[in-house]
Amino acid sequence: MKSEWHKFLANAGAEIDDDKVISFGNLQREQRVALTGLVICDLSHFGLISVYGEDAVDFLQGQLTNDVRNVSENCSQLSAYCTPKGRMLANFRIFKRGDTLYLRLPGNLLETTLKRIRMFILMSKVTMEDSSDSLVHFGVSGPKAEEHLKSIFSELPLNDDDTKQINGYTIIRVPGQHPRFEIYGELESMSELWSKLDVHAAPIGYGPWARMDIVAGIPVIFPATSESFVPQMTNMQLINGINFQKGCYTGQEIVARMQYLGKLKRQMYRVKIATEDTVNPGDPLFSIDTSSGQGTGSIIDAQPDSEGATDALAVIDISTAEKGNLKLKDENGPAISLEKLPYSFTEK
Repeated sequence: MKSEWHKFLANAGAEIDDDKVISFGNLQREQRVALTGLVICDLSHFGLISVYGEDAVDFLQGQLTNDVRNVSENCSQLSAYCTPKGRMLANFRIFKRGDTLYLRLPGNLLETTLKRIRMFILMSKVTMEDSSDSLVHFGVSGPKAEEHLKSIFSELPLNDDDTKQINGYTIIRVPGQHPRFEIYGELESMSELWSKLDVHAAPIGYGPWARMDIVAGIPVIFPATSESFVPQMTNMQLINGINFQKGCYTGQEIVARMQYLGKLKRQMYRVKIATEDTVNPGDPLFSIDTSSGQGTGSIIDAQPDSEGATDALAVIDISTAEKGNLKLKDENGPAISLEKLPYSFTEK
C-alpha cells in the first residue's frame, strides 16, 4: 500500500493491518450495511502484476485459462494460472490500462505467482512486475452505486466485466448482488474520488467486500488453496473464466479432458456455517456420507455475516453435498447448509 494512501485512509478512520483495512471502527455495522447499502472499500489487499511488452498478450495466452486476446480497455476478464496437472496456482481479474495488462490477485499470493510465471518468459519480449503500489484501487457497491457514480462520471460500464477509461480512471463492473465496481487510478485523483463518495457511502473493511464475492459465487484462490483445484471445481467455467477454444496453455490438456471426457466429481457451493468463529481458506469439511478418498471438501473463502453465522464458498464432493449432513472440520463441528448461487450449475 502506498504510504500516502495508507496515511489518507488512516486519517479517514481506517484500522489497517498488513496492508488490509480491517474496518473503519465498527465492523459489525459494516457487515450489516455491506449487502444493503452504498459502500466503498479499499482494495489494497489485492496486489497487481503488470504485464507489458511486444509479446505480452501472446505470452499470457500460453499461460492462462482464458483468451487474453479479448481483454481490452473496454473488457476485463477472469482467468486462472495452472500447473501442468491443471491445478490452479492462482486466479485473477485481468484488465487493460493504456499499453499495460494488469493481473489482480491476493497480495499474499503475488510474489510466488510472479516468480513462477516469470520463469517461462525466456526470449519473449515481456516485462512482468509487482505494480501493487502504482495504482490506488477501491470498490464501490450498493443499490444506488450507479446513481452516485453517474453524478461524477459521464458513463459507466453496463455489464459485468465491462470496463470504462474516463479521465485517468479505470472503472470495471464486477458481479454482485447490487451494482458493483472496481476503480483504479492515480493517488491524487483517487483520494478526491474517495472523498466525494464518502459523503454518502459507508467505508468498509476488506472482509465485508470479500463476502460480496462469496454471495456472487466468485472464487478467490489464496496460498492455502493454491494447487488444490482444477478450475472447473471452483465453477470457473460458469463465470466466464475459461475459454475452451483458445488453444494450448499450461494445464490445458487436463482442463479440457475434465470438460469433454471426464465427470466432474466436485464443484463449488455457497454455504452457510453455523458459527461466528473464524473459518479459513483450506479448512476441511466433514460428512459421514463421504465415500471419496479425497475427503468431503474444503473452504475456498469464508466471512462472517451480520447474524452470528458465516458465509462461505466451498468445493464439495457432489454426491456428498446432495445428501447434506455437512460439518466443518469433523463430526463435532458446526453444521453447514447449502445456499443458492446466483448462477446455475448448467453451463451456458
